[in-house]
Amino acid sequence: MADLLVVDDDVDVAMPLITILEMEGHQVRYARDGEVALLKISERFPDLVLLDIEMPRLSGTKVAYRMLIEDCGRENIPIFVLSGVTDLSAVVRKIGTPYFLSKPYLLDEMLAILNKALSDRVRPNPLVSP
Repeated sequence: MADLLVVDDDVDVAMPLITILEMEGHQVRYARDGEVALLKISERFPDLVLLDIEMPRLSGTKVAYRMLIEDCGRENIPIFVLSGVTDLSAVVRKIGTPYFLSKPYLLDEMLAILNKALSDRVRPNPLVSP
């Protein structure tokens, strides 16, 4: 199916998500923080990044900024934000992604958005500043 990168510092959230995505037939890689995520993206561009926002070392917003503004080629990778951050709608407007869901989320809703993101492949349209 698809090559996915899950980026979330909370292992207790990430591991069940990865298991579900693998059961759906996807190849899933995992990054526990934003710096590792950028390294994994450099190794092989995923079809989609599932991105948390509040993380140590490098926030999800800064990961998106570096992917979309600073690093050539990565701007075409769709981003699906899964986060419990306050005012998620403002954050996703900044990143420019149409794919987002607040934690905790329903599995069916998450899979529906994931499948839409993989089907439509809408690239983010970020605001210019991080």
